[in-house]
Amino acid sequence: MYEFVGKASPFLVLALLALLDGALQLCILQPSRISPESTKATPVSTLLRDPYILVAAGALCFSNMGVAMLEPTLPIWMLQTMCSPQWQLGMAFLPASISYLIGTNLFGILANRMGRWLCSMIGMAVVGISLLCVPLATNIYGLIGPNAGLGFAIGMVDSSMMPIMAQLVDLRHTSAYGTVYAIADVAFCMGFAIGPSTGGAIVRALGFPWLMVMVGALNVAYAPLCCLLRSPPAAEESMAILSQECPTKPKNYTLRGAQREFPLTEAENTE
Repeated sequence: MYEFVGKASPFLVLALLALLDGALQLCILQPSRISPESTKATPVSTLLRDPYILVAAGALCFSNMGVAMLEPTLPIWMLQTMCSPQWQLGMAFLPASISYLIGTNLFGILANRMGRWLCSMIGMAVVGISLLCVPLATNIYGLIGPNAGLGFAIGMVDSSMMPIMAQLVDLRHTSAYGTVYAIADVAFCMGFAIGPSTGGAIVRALGFPWLMVMVGALNVAYAPLCCLLRSPPAAEESMAILSQECPTKPKNYTLRGAQREFPLTEAENTE
C-alpha cells in the first residue's frame, strides 16, 4: 500500500480500524457502575519475586524479541543483499503475520492437550531455529519459510504462556489476575523495546547474520527452562483454600429393603 496507493494509505486504514474497534466496544461492552467484591490482588513486588512467574515472563519477552529485532533490521539487510523493491520490504513479514494468526488459534486448544509447558518449549526452540535460518535466504522467497515458522512459533508461546500465568497465580498466590497479566504485558513490551534499540547497534558492530545467531541461540538456550513450568509447586495457603472450596465428605449408602437371595425361584418371579 505504501508504494502503490500512497504514503498515507496504511495509516488511514489503521485509523479506520481503530475507530471501528472503539465504536464496537462502546456499543457492545456494558461496564457496571457497581464493582462486585473481588479477591485482593497480590502485590507486583511479590509476583516479581516468584521464579516461576519470571520464567514465564522471560519466555514471552525473548520469543517476541526476535521479531522485534527483525522489523527494523531485515528491510535494510534486504536492500543491501537482495536489492529488493520497496513493496517486498513489507511483504516479507506477511508469512509471519498469517502463521501467527493460525498458531494462536490452533494451539489455544492443542496446548491444553499436549501440555502448555511443552508447547512453549517447542515454540521457543522453533523461534531460535527460524531466526538462525533467516540469514541463509538469498531472495524474498527464501524468507517465507523462516518468517512463517517464526510467527507460528511465537503464536505457540503466546497462547500457552498467558494461561500458565493465570495458573501460577491460582496455585501460588491469590486468584486475582490483573497484576500477573500486567506483568505479562510488560514482558511483551520489553521485548519490543529492547529488540529494536539493541538490534541496530549489534548490526552496526557485528552484522545482521550475527544478530540472528545471537537472538536465535538465546531462544534455544532459554527453551529448556519451560520444563520448570510442568508442575509448579503450590503454596500452602492456596492448597488450604482449594481444599475448603472443594470439600470431600464421605457418604454412607444403605439398602432400604432387606437383601434378597439370588437366583429367584419361579414362584417369586410371578409375585
